[in-house]
Amino acid sequence: MEETMRRRKLPNTDSIDKLARFWDTHDLTDFEEDLEEVAQPVFVRAKGISLRLDLQSAEAKHLKRIAQSKGVKETTVLREWIREKLHASSWTGGRSNKALQPRARTGRRG
Repeated sequence: MEETMRRRKLPNTDSIDKLARFWDTHDLTDFEEDLEEVAQPVFVRAKGISLRLDLQSAEAKHLKRIAQSKGVKETTVLREWIREKLHASSWTGGRSNKALQPRARTGRRG
């Protein structure tokens, strides 16, 4: 008696990591019947600027704990904090916001 082949299912997830793991172990041609052509892009990059931020190990761990307690990613917490700070600085009435200003050099040359 022949065993019926189980029909594989595409993963229902928005996780890039899960999708990458899935496609690392599966062949696209096995799912041709499930695919459909779309007119618009599915993955669109945010129209922003990416910045690199170096943190001390303890700072990164603290940030991770805060993010986990909120159920979000670390980048979401940082983005929220930066927006709050920027918003607060826009209400200074034209005065400089010392918290966002670089420190002045105090050494003399000569």
